[in-house]
Amino acid sequence: MRPDLDGVPETALWTLHLRATEARRRDAVLHDPWAVELAERIDYPFARRFGTEVGLAAQWQGLRSRTFDDAVRRFQADCPGGLVVALGEGLETGFWRVDDGRVRWLSVDLPATAALRRALLPDEERRRTIAASVLDDDWLDEVDAARGVLLLAQGVLMYLRPRDVHRLLDRCADRFPAAAFVFDTAPRWFALLASRGLLRTPSGYVAPPMPWGFDLLERRRLARRPGIARLRDLHLPPGRGAALGVAYPLLDRAPLLGQVTMRVLEARFAG
Repeated sequence: MRPDLDGVPETALWTLHLRATEARRRDAVLHDPWAVELAERIDYPFARRFGTEVGLAAQWQGLRSRTFDDAVRRFQADCPGGLVVALGEGLETGFWRVDDGRVRWLSVDLPATAALRRALLPDEERRRTIAASVLDDDWLDEVDAARGVLLLAQGVLMYLRPRDVHRLLDRCADRFPAAAFVFDTAPRWFALLASRGLLRTPSGYVAPPMPWGFDLLERRRLARRPGIARLRDLHLPPGRGAALGVAYPLLDRAPLLGQVTMRVLEARFAG
């Protein structure tokens, strides 16, 4: 399978490379055999494009995915047979990591990415992919929230304009009252580097621009939106080594310093 993705859609291959690299380790923080299999099935120069020295980035990617997985497991306990809507999922393989035999899964992706996902991971009874922008309204009509719905946006919102992030949250809050929306953020300084073309891997890959950066002011803006009843942090589990095992967990929980790190948050909509 030879993918033809560039720009933001190509980040699906970047994050897959990081997860697969981490999952191959004997001491991996994420058990993800599907990521390893996909990376081996795809005809793409992962190492040349994204680099081989990706230790911290790969481990952080694994910890981020685990944080989303934990949110899904809590949802499964509360809403058996509920629907997980994964926006801009790319080549994430969370369904197989958390599948309890009942959860239903809807992936929403841009047409090129959706076509690649369907080719590699064909739809089945409880899991399907639809081709749409997360900013379209059509995908909302595909959501069956009768048994509960959880919305995920992993590695997505930072590539949208701030007003589009706000509008997406408002629309979801209006359509799915009392539901949860789990998403990650890029700190404002990190987003500025990306938007200026300064976020590069050692191999030379340049990350796409990130129009939406997160800081304390943006956190307050989100918390004040009428459809959001509660906004809380979902802290990553400790990883290996001093950086992700000790320093990052401390920084992540610091009231002010924590805003300069990549974060995972849960917005609970008003019911």
